[in-house]
Amino acid sequence: QDHFVESGGGLVQPGGSLRLSCEARGFILDYYAIGWFRQVPGKEREGVACISSSESDGRSVYADSVKGRFTMSKNRHHNEAYLQMDALKTEDTAVYSCAAGPGFTDCRPAEFDYWGQGTQVTVSS
Repeated sequence: QDHFVESGGGLVQPGGSLRLSCEARGFILDYYAIGWFRQVPGKEREGVACISSSESDGRSVYADSVKGRFTMSKNRHHNEAYLQMDALKTEDTAVYSCAAGPGFTDCRPAEFDYWGQGTQVTVSS
């Protein structure tokens, strides 16, 4: 069962931008910590950005590799989360997934329970 419907992936040139969207299904997204993760073949899934629930401290963390380029946000009325990705690099190419969980410490996949199906982001000239 997919708890999210993801969209927004695609092919973009280096330096370009994409915005990924994640619509939560069957639960209220605002009550959960939200994380964005990415994975390339042969490597472990890595945390890109995480934000705690609005009822918590609203803490957000970003991987060093994306700081200043990626921004998380949420839309309470649409029950959606977003990942705005700017100044994209070829090394950002991966399958990106959103996830929800009760909270996080280190923005690790194991800390999240509900997952989307993933969307492919390819950065290439």
